[in-house]
Amino acid sequence: MNLPFTSFNDVRPEVASFESYEPGLSIAEIAGRYGLSRVIKMASNENPLGVSPRVREVLEKNIGQAFRYPQSGNPRLVKALAAFYGVDAGRVFVGNGSDEIIDLLFRVRAIPGVHNAVAFRPCFGLYPTQAKMAGVELRQAPLKPDFSFDFPGLLKLVDENTTLVIVTSPDNPSGRAASADELAALAKALPPACLLVVDEAYIEFAGPEHSLLPRLGELPNVALMRTFSKVYGLAGMRIGYAILPPAIADYMWRVRLPFSLNILAEEAALAALEDAGFREDTIALVQRGRRALTDGLRSMGCEVLPSMSNFLMFRTPEGTADVKTLHGELLRRGIIIRALGGYHLPDWLRVSVGTDEENELFLRHVREILGA
Repeated sequence: MNLPFTSFNDVRPEVASFESYEPGLSIAEIAGRYGLSRVIKMASNENPLGVSPRVREVLEKNIGQAFRYPQSGNPRLVKALAAFYGVDAGRVFVGNGSDEIIDLLFRVRAIPGVHNAVAFRPCFGLYPTQAKMAGVELRQAPLKPDFSFDFPGLLKLVDENTTLVIVTSPDNPSGRAASADELAALAKALPPACLLVVDEAYIEFAGPEHSLLPRLGELPNVALMRTFSKVYGLAGMRIGYAILPPAIADYMWRVRLPFSLNILAEEAALAALEDAGFREDTIALVQRGRRALTDGLRSMGCEVLPSMSNFLMFRTPEGTADVKTLHGELLRRGIIIRALGGYHLPDWLRVSVGTDEENELFLRHVREILGA
């Protein structure tokens, strides 16, 4: 039993032992550290094309409305998303990034000390942190040695008290994607009270055949999470959304903070949905860059995992610079990629797909550092 608080500095036990999420290094941080005039960031899976011109116009037009509160429930964006995906508006929930949705799912669907949630290991860092903050046990099944999904192993951790199973597809940091058939089979194998949450933050880069969206009618226990941070280039605006069972969506709306999605973010999201050209250009650039980076790294002897996302996970060949050395040397040259120690993968790195010029520059410097 936990002792009562004895000081105004005391906090909940979960908070006292909390390990915060570690984001990627920033451009300003590396520029200042090494005195660089130009830094290329290929670490956070951001859109290499930046912000859609249409979104820029809309933001400039609506900046004068920044003093206003947004309409409660963001009904315009909910209606637009429902129409875009062909689902009932009662299933759509929008939040301040997928982060808010993840946090609320744990708090809405799991009773602390009673229920548990299940995910793979490694996984997106917010799953374990928000589960812990909610006082919910998170059970994690290891991925297979090649980082593909071990669904039988995942199911072994599920019991009658499991209320959430979370799968990221395409996965982060591996880039691997599950097939829709695999995910449907998983959904059907879960206990009646368990919700399968598929985090589809990168699904646009994998293709619709990997999504359960067309099969939601036959899978009532499935929720899908998506974001405007990746293919739409709005990571800084913090806009996430989910397509949920209607009853869960209703409860999520009841407990969500009233104005968590700001008025400019909503306008940006509406404009981004309408800009099909920017979305298509982004996907084409990422697919082209993904091939170029994969071929380039493999030509140097690097091991590169097959990716369906906008990033690649790789490691250096034996007899060359190790990943720590490569990461450090790239930082000194003004190129930020992601070291995966935070995922407990110290022998691997992750690089986001950049522009054609950024990809070529990255490969040239890697080749020089490795002596390939």
